[in-house]
Amino acid sequence: MKKIVIFGGGTGLSCILSGLKLFPVDVTAIISVSDNGSSTGQLKKEFDIPAVGDVGKVLLSMANADNDFMDLLSYRFTRESFLENHPIKNILLTALIDIKGNITDATKYMCKLLDIRGTILPLTEEKVELVGEGIRGKEFLGEEEVSQNVKYIKKLKYDHSVSISKEIIDKILEADLILFSSGSLYTSILPHLIVPEIRDAIRKSEAPTMYISNLVSQPGETDGYSVSDHIKILNDYLDSRKVDIVLANNAEIDKEIVDKYSLLEHKTLIEIDREEIKKLEARLIEDKIFAVDNGMIRHNALKTAYLIFSYLMESE
Repeated sequence: MKKIVIFGGGTGLSCILSGLKLFPVDVTAIISVSDNGSSTGQLKKEFDIPAVGDVGKVLLSMANADNDFMDLLSYRFTRESFLENHPIKNILLTALIDIKGNITDATKYMCKLLDIRGTILPLTEEKVELVGEGIRGKEFLGEEEVSQNVKYIKKLKYDHSVSISKEIIDKILEADLILFSSGSLYTSILPHLIVPEIRDAIRKSEAPTMYISNLVSQPGETDGYSVSDHIKILNDYLDSRKVDIVLANNAEIDKEIVDKYSLLEHKTLIEIDREEIKKLEARLIEDKIFAVDNGMIRHNALKTAYLIFSYLMESE
Protein backbone atom coordinates (compact mmCIF):
# COMPACT_ATOMS: atom_id res chain seq x y z
CA MET A 1 0.00 0.00 0.00
CA LYS A 2 1.36 3.44 -0.98
CA LYS A 3 2.26 5.75 1.88
CA ILE A 4 1.28 9.43 1.91
CA VAL A 5 2.39 12.10 4.37
CA ILE A 6 0.30 15.25 4.26
CA PHE A 7 1.07 18.52 6.04
CA GLY A 8 -1.57 21.08 6.94
CA GLY A 9 -4.26 22.15 9.33
CA GLY A 10 -7.79 23.47 9.41
CA THR A 11 -10.65 23.07 6.96
CA GLY A 12 -8.49 22.66 3.85
CA LEU A 13 -6.69 19.61 5.19
CA SER A 14 -9.88 18.11 6.62
CA CYS A 15 -11.55 18.28 3.22
CA ILE A 16 -8.67 16.52 1.44
CA LEU A 17 -8.48 13.79 4.10
CA SER A 18 -12.20 13.07 3.89
CA GLY A 19 -11.56 12.06 0.26
CA LEU A 20 -8.24 10.24 0.75
CA LYS A 21 -9.71 7.92 3.40
CA LEU A 22 -11.86 6.35 0.67
CA PHE A 23 -8.81 5.07 -1.25
CA PRO A 24 -6.40 2.22 -0.47
CA VAL A 25 -3.53 4.39 0.74
CA ASP A 26 -1.72 4.63 4.08
CA VAL A 27 -2.17 8.26 5.12
CA THR A 28 -0.26 10.10 7.84
CA ALA A 29 -1.55 13.60 8.56
CA ILE A 30 0.84 15.92 10.39
CA ILE A 31 -1.07 18.78 11.98
CA SER A 32 0.09 22.26 12.94
CA VAL A 33 -0.70 23.13 16.58
CA SER A 34 0.04 26.85 16.82
CA ASP A 35 -3.49 28.24 16.32
CA ASN A 36 -4.49 30.83 18.92
CA GLY A 37 -7.99 31.84 17.92
CA SER A 38 -11.51 31.17 19.19
CA SER A 39 -12.12 28.11 21.41
CA THR A 40 -8.69 26.68 20.61
CA GLY A 41 -6.92 29.81 21.79
CA GLN A 42 -8.89 29.95 25.03
CA LEU A 43 -8.14 26.32 25.91
CA LYS A 44 -4.50 26.70 24.88
CA LYS A 45 -4.05 29.67 27.20
CA GLU A 46 -6.06 28.35 30.16
CA PHE A 47 -4.64 24.80 30.21
CA ASP A 48 -1.16 25.56 28.82
CA ILE A 49 -1.52 23.01 26.00
CA PRO A 50 -0.90 22.88 22.23
CA ALA A 51 -3.76 24.02 20.00
CA VAL A 52 -6.35 21.24 19.69
CA GLY A 53 -8.74 22.76 17.12
CA ASP A 54 -7.13 21.58 13.88
CA VAL A 55 -6.41 18.14 15.34
CA GLY A 56 -10.11 17.85 16.21
CA LYS A 57 -11.19 18.82 12.70
CA VAL A 58 -8.87 16.24 11.15
CA LEU A 59 -10.09 13.52 13.52
CA LEU A 60 -13.67 14.11 12.38
CA SER A 61 -12.71 14.16 8.69
CA MET A 62 -11.03 10.73 8.94
CA ALA A 63 -13.52 9.16 11.35
CA ASN A 64 -15.60 6.07 10.66
CA ALA A 65 -18.27 6.56 13.32
CA ASP A 66 -22.06 6.81 13.34
CA ASN A 67 -23.71 10.15 12.61
CA ASP A 68 -25.01 10.71 16.14
CA PHE A 69 -21.52 10.38 17.62
CA MET A 70 -20.12 12.70 14.95
CA ASP A 71 -22.83 15.24 15.72
CA LEU A 72 -21.97 15.01 19.41
CA LEU A 73 -18.28 15.70 18.81
CA SER A 74 -19.13 18.60 16.49
CA TYR A 75 -21.62 20.11 18.94
CA ARG A 76 -20.68 23.63 19.97
CA PHE A 77 -22.17 25.24 23.07
CA THR A 78 -24.10 28.38 22.15
CA ARG A 79 -25.80 29.40 25.40
CA GLU A 80 -24.12 32.18 27.34
CA SER A 81 -21.83 30.41 29.81
CA PHE A 82 -18.16 29.60 30.40
CA LEU A 83 -18.58 26.82 27.76
CA GLU A 84 -19.88 29.21 25.11
CA ASN A 85 -18.30 28.62 21.67
CA HIS A 86 -16.44 25.46 22.78
CA PRO A 87 -17.06 22.35 20.63
CA ILE A 88 -17.20 19.00 22.41
CA LYS A 89 -14.21 17.65 20.42
CA ASN A 90 -11.97 20.43 21.78
CA ILE A 91 -13.07 19.82 25.37
CA LEU A 92 -12.60 16.06 24.96
CA LEU A 93 -9.09 16.47 23.53
CA THR A 94 -8.17 18.85 26.35
CA ALA A 95 -9.32 16.29 28.94
CA LEU A 96 -7.43 13.49 27.16
CA ILE A 97 -4.21 15.53 27.13
CA ASP A 98 -4.53 15.76 30.91
CA ILE A 99 -5.25 12.02 31.22
CA LYS A 100 -2.69 10.74 28.69
CA GLY A 101 -0.02 13.32 29.39
CA ASN A 102 0.44 14.69 25.86
CA ILE A 103 -1.44 15.58 22.69
CA THR A 104 0.07 12.74 20.63
CA ASP A 105 -1.25 9.98 22.89
CA ALA A 106 -4.56 11.83 23.27
CA THR A 107 -4.90 11.92 19.48
CA LYS A 108 -3.99 8.24 19.10
CA TYR A 109 -6.68 7.29 21.62
CA MET A 110 -9.23 9.34 19.67
CA CYS A 111 -8.15 7.54 16.48
CA LYS A 112 -9.02 4.20 18.11
CA LEU A 113 -12.33 5.56 19.39
CA LEU A 114 -13.27 6.82 15.91
CA ASP A 115 -12.02 3.73 14.03
CA ILE A 116 -9.60 5.83 11.97
CA ARG A 117 -7.52 4.02 9.37
CA GLY A 118 -4.35 6.01 9.07
CA THR A 119 -2.20 8.07 11.41
CA ILE A 120 -2.74 11.55 12.81
CA LEU A 121 0.28 13.20 14.43
CA PRO A 122 0.40 16.69 15.96
CA LEU A 123 3.55 18.48 14.77
CA THR A 124 4.83 18.85 18.33
CA GLU A 125 3.65 18.08 21.85
CA GLU A 126 4.66 21.54 23.05
CA LYS A 127 2.61 24.69 23.37
CA VAL A 128 4.00 26.96 20.66
CA GLU A 129 3.25 30.35 19.18
CA LEU A 130 3.89 31.32 15.57
CA VAL A 131 5.96 34.48 15.24
CA GLY A 132 6.38 36.71 12.21
CA GLU A 133 9.61 38.72 12.02
CA GLY A 134 8.88 42.13 10.59
CA ILE A 135 10.97 44.15 8.18
CA ARG A 136 12.28 46.51 10.88
CA GLY A 137 12.61 44.02 13.72
CA LYS A 138 8.97 44.19 14.76
CA GLU A 139 7.47 40.84 15.76
CA PHE A 140 3.91 39.66 15.21
CA LEU A 141 2.98 37.06 17.85
CA GLY A 142 0.41 34.35 17.20
CA GLU A 143 -1.32 33.00 14.11
CA GLU A 144 -4.01 35.68 14.10
CA GLU A 145 -1.47 38.54 14.02
CA VAL A 146 0.68 36.74 11.45
CA SER A 147 -2.29 36.15 9.17
CA GLN A 148 -3.27 39.82 9.30
CA ASN A 149 0.26 41.17 8.69
CA VAL A 150 1.86 38.87 6.11
CA LYS A 151 2.86 41.80 3.86
CA TYR A 152 5.03 43.17 6.68
CA ILE A 153 6.67 39.82 7.52
CA LYS A 154 9.96 38.61 6.06
CA LYS A 155 10.38 35.40 8.07
CA LEU A 156 8.32 32.97 10.18
CA LYS A 157 9.57 31.24 13.30
CA TYR A 158 8.29 29.84 16.60
CA ASP A 159 8.62 31.54 19.97
CA HIS A 160 11.02 28.74 20.98
CA SER A 161 12.71 25.69 19.47
CA VAL A 162 10.30 22.78 19.13
CA SER A 163 10.86 19.05 19.50
CA ILE A 164 9.72 16.69 16.75
CA SER A 165 9.12 12.99 17.41
CA LYS A 166 11.11 10.26 15.69
CA GLU A 167 7.79 8.84 14.47
CA ILE A 168 7.15 11.94 12.37
CA ILE A 169 10.64 11.83 10.86
CA ASP A 170 10.30 8.11 10.09
CA LYS A 171 6.92 8.65 8.41
CA ILE A 172 8.43 11.31 6.13
CA LEU A 173 11.39 9.11 5.20
CA GLU A 174 9.09 6.14 4.44
CA ALA A 175 6.60 8.14 2.33
CA ASP A 176 5.88 7.51 -1.35
CA LEU A 177 4.37 11.01 -1.68
CA ILE A 178 4.65 14.17 0.42
CA LEU A 179 1.61 16.42 0.18
CA PHE A 180 1.21 20.05 1.14
CA SER A 181 -2.50 20.54 1.67
CA SER A 182 -4.68 23.37 0.53
CA GLY A 183 -5.42 25.82 3.33
CA SER A 184 -3.84 28.88 4.89
CA LEU A 185 -0.37 29.06 3.35
CA TYR A 186 1.31 31.08 6.09
CA THR A 187 -0.52 29.71 9.13
CA SER A 188 -1.29 26.07 8.26
CA ILE A 189 1.36 24.89 5.78
CA LEU A 190 4.53 26.92 6.41
CA PRO A 191 4.46 26.32 10.21
CA HIS A 192 5.72 22.81 9.40
CA LEU A 193 8.52 23.97 7.14
CA ILE A 194 10.07 26.40 9.63
CA VAL A 195 11.14 23.37 11.72
CA PRO A 196 14.70 22.35 10.69
CA GLU A 197 14.10 18.64 11.39
CA ILE A 198 11.08 18.60 9.08
CA ARG A 199 12.96 20.31 6.24
CA ASP A 200 15.90 17.95 6.71
CA ALA A 201 13.67 14.86 6.59
CA ILE A 202 11.95 16.11 3.41
CA ARG A 203 15.37 16.76 1.88
CA LYS A 204 16.46 13.20 2.66
CA SER A 205 13.20 11.66 1.45
CA GLU A 206 13.04 10.19 -2.05
CA ALA A 207 9.30 10.89 -2.29
CA PRO A 208 8.05 13.54 -4.73
CA THR A 209 6.36 16.61 -3.23
CA MET A 210 2.89 17.73 -4.33
CA TYR A 211 1.04 20.95 -3.52
CA ILE A 212 -2.76 21.01 -3.65
CA SER A 213 -3.44 24.55 -4.76
CA ASN A 214 -5.99 26.70 -3.00
CA LEU A 215 -9.08 27.64 -5.00
CA VAL A 216 -9.39 31.20 -3.70
CA SER A 217 -7.09 33.71 -2.03
CA GLN A 218 -7.04 34.35 1.70
CA PRO A 219 -7.52 38.02 2.59
CA GLY A 220 -4.42 39.48 4.22
CA GLU A 221 -2.30 36.42 3.42
CA THR A 222 -2.41 35.66 -0.30
CA ASP A 223 -4.21 38.58 -1.96
CA GLY A 224 -3.44 38.54 -5.68
CA TYR A 225 -1.41 35.32 -5.49
CA SER A 226 -1.35 32.96 -8.47
CA VAL A 227 -0.61 29.22 -8.32
CA SER A 228 3.07 29.89 -9.06
CA ASP A 229 3.25 32.48 -6.26
CA HIS A 230 2.22 29.79 -3.78
CA ILE A 231 4.83 27.42 -5.19
CA LYS A 232 7.57 30.06 -4.95
CA ILE A 233 6.84 30.64 -1.25
CA LEU A 234 6.86 26.91 -0.55
CA ASN A 235 10.12 26.52 -2.47
CA ASP A 236 11.71 29.32 -0.44
CA TYR A 237 10.93 27.48 2.81
CA LEU A 238 11.83 24.03 1.44
CA ASP A 239 15.43 25.12 0.81
CA SER A 240 17.10 22.48 -1.38
CA ARG A 241 13.87 20.60 -2.16
CA LYS A 242 11.18 22.04 -4.42
CA VAL A 243 7.53 21.39 -5.22
CA ASP A 244 7.55 18.65 -7.87
CA ILE A 245 3.84 18.53 -8.71
CA VAL A 246 0.97 20.95 -8.28
CA LEU A 247 -2.70 20.01 -8.44
CA ALA A 248 -4.96 22.90 -9.47
CA ASN A 249 -8.52 23.63 -10.55
CA ASN A 250 -9.03 24.65 -14.19
CA ALA A 251 -12.84 24.59 -14.31
CA GLU A 252 -14.93 27.73 -14.49
CA ILE A 253 -16.86 28.63 -11.36
CA ASP A 254 -20.25 30.32 -11.58
CA LYS A 255 -19.76 34.09 -11.89
CA GLU A 256 -22.45 34.86 -9.32
CA ILE A 257 -20.62 32.84 -6.67
CA VAL A 258 -17.24 34.34 -7.61
CA ASP A 259 -18.67 37.86 -7.39
CA LYS A 260 -20.15 37.11 -3.98
CA TYR A 261 -16.77 35.94 -2.72
CA SER A 262 -15.10 39.05 -4.06
CA LEU A 263 -17.69 41.47 -2.65
CA LEU A 264 -18.45 39.93 0.75
CA GLU A 265 -15.28 38.02 1.66
CA HIS A 266 -12.67 39.86 -0.45
CA LYS A 267 -11.48 36.55 -1.93
CA THR A 268 -10.51 36.03 -5.55
CA LEU A 269 -9.90 32.93 -7.65
CA ILE A 270 -6.33 31.61 -7.81
CA GLU A 271 -5.08 31.91 -11.39
CA ILE A 272 -3.19 29.05 -13.06
CA ASP A 273 -0.24 30.86 -14.62
CA ARG A 274 1.06 27.93 -16.65
CA GLU A 275 4.20 29.53 -18.06
CA GLU A 276 5.43 30.59 -14.62
CA ILE A 277 4.69 27.14 -13.20
CA LYS A 278 6.69 25.63 -16.07
CA LYS A 279 9.65 27.88 -15.22
CA LEU A 280 9.57 26.48 -11.69
CA GLU A 281 9.86 22.97 -13.17
CA ALA A 282 6.74 21.79 -11.39
CA ARG A 283 4.46 19.33 -13.15
CA LEU A 284 0.94 20.72 -13.40
CA ILE A 285 -2.05 18.41 -12.96
CA GLU A 286 -5.19 20.39 -13.67
CA ASP A 287 -8.84 19.36 -13.66
CA LYS A 288 -12.21 20.30 -12.25
CA ILE A 289 -11.58 19.83 -8.53
CA PHE A 290 -14.00 22.30 -6.97
CA ALA A 291 -17.46 21.84 -5.50
CA VAL A 292 -20.01 24.36 -4.25
CA ASP A 293 -21.46 23.51 -0.85
CA ASN A 294 -24.16 25.84 0.47
CA GLY A 295 -22.74 28.64 -1.67
CA MET A 296 -19.19 27.98 -0.48
CA ILE A 297 -16.37 27.07 -2.86
CA ARG A 298 -14.61 23.94 -1.64
CA HIS A 299 -12.34 21.26 -3.04
CA ASN A 300 -14.25 18.28 -4.35
CA ALA A 301 -12.81 15.84 -1.82
CA LEU A 302 -13.44 12.70 -3.86
CA LYS A 303 -12.16 14.10 -7.18
CA THR A 304 -9.06 15.62 -5.58
CA ALA A 305 -8.24 12.38 -3.78
CA TYR A 306 -8.82 10.41 -6.99
CA LEU A 307 -6.27 12.54 -8.86
CA ILE A 308 -3.74 12.08 -6.07
CA PHE A 309 -4.31 8.32 -6.08
CA SER A 310 -4.09 8.22 -9.89
CA TYR A 311 -0.72 9.97 -9.76
CA LEU A 312 0.52 7.40 -7.24
CA MET A 313 -0.63 4.53 -9.44
CA GLU A 314 1.01 5.91 -12.59
CA SER A 315 4.29 6.39 -10.76
CA GLU A 316 4.59 2.70 -9.86
